[in-house]
Amino acid sequence: MKRTVGAMASLLVVAVVAVAALRRGPAHDVPTFTVHAAAFNRHVTAEGNLKAVKATPLSAPTEAPSALKIAWIADDGTLLKKNDVVVRFDPTDFERDLTRGNEDHAMASNNLDRSSHQAGATRNNLRRDARQAEAELEMSRRFNFDDAEVFSRYQRVEAEVDQKLAGERKAHAERILGVRENLTQTERELLSIEDRKAALRIRNAQQGLSSLEIRAPYDGILVLQRDWRGDVPRVGSNVWQGMRLGEIPELQSMQAEVFVLEADAAGIAVGKAATIALESNPLIAYPGRITQIDKLARPRFRGVPVQYFGVTLSLDRTDTRVMKPGARVTATLQIENRARAFAVPRQALFEKEGKRLVYRKHGDRFDAVPVQIASSSAGRVVVTSGLAESDELALVDPNENNRNE
Repeated sequence: MKRTVGAMASLLVVAVVAVAALRRGPAHDVPTFTVHAAAFNRHVTAEGNLKAVKATPLSAPTEAPSALKIAWIADDGTLLKKNDVVVRFDPTDFERDLTRGNEDHAMASNNLDRSSHQAGATRNNLRRDARQAEAELEMSRRFNFDDAEVFSRYQRVEAEVDQKLAGERKAHAERILGVRENLTQTERELLSIEDRKAALRIRNAQQGLSSLEIRAPYDGILVLQRDWRGDVPRVGSNVWQGMRLGEIPELQSMQAEVFVLEADAAGIAVGKAATIALESNPLIAYPGRITQIDKLARPRFRGVPVQYFGVTLSLDRTDTRVMKPGARVTATLQIENRARAFAVPRQALFEKEGKRLVYRKHGDRFDAVPVQIASSSAGRVVVTSGLAESDELALVDPNENNRNE
């Protein structure tokens, strides 16, 4: 009986081991990748244009009191001479404002004159009434009707009433004169405000009419300012005070402004090396470096939601024979350059409970090993710790493979 129980126990252990082996599955059924240290380079290509490092800006006049509408503008790349007209603005709005301002000024002046004449006539009438009331009061005082033996009671009462009435008429005329003076002063102040408003409108219109042209300060090439969509100012566009419309560059020193897809921008940093090739001669590469990166990605083309980062590249040298502002360029940005690195396929990296790990083959099983990564390309990931030369990694999750079996 004891031998039977022992035999059954032995069979049970063998069965458990067999089931465990079945669940683990054979290691040779899992596709693997052998790790070897090698050079790892990651670069990003971008397109853009050349621009001058230094340039004299051409901006909308700051003296203009309101928006300006472009009536004519020179073509991008025009060869300019000193004092050549670059931009001409539409004078229609300023001419209309000048006409209305002159009309308002004339009306305000006429109203001021009319108010002065009316106030003078009213003042003379009130003063005449006051003098007449004063004369009547003096007359009533001079001829006294107090003697009861000579004058009747009716005459005495009438004389007293006339005297009081003359005094009230005089006081009333003097009060009305003071009120009319205040009203006249207030009216003149209001009319003066209207006149000053008209004068301000005239001055603004004259300033606008004197700011209708932008001229070249010296000889050079015109480079129009492009907005974030790549559009240049054109006829009919409204511009505001100080708005930059273009520039006249200094051709001795150039730089490149390129645009990098948001999805490719990981790892881009100031100081990274780059090479630039002109679209007109792509066989010659000019070395440079990243000097500036936009903080926010934005679309380049109207109606296309793809986001780009603007990147400015300095050039080690400028070839003035072939490099001109606005010339299209293709840039290669060196993002990662490691002489010796463990670069593994992206499918060999897994994430479990917030940790990155790989499955390293150990005999007939795979062990989960936490790793640290530095950077990645479209298909490979650089692992900085956790791996050693000749490690064999699973390209699929072996646990998932076991469960499927």
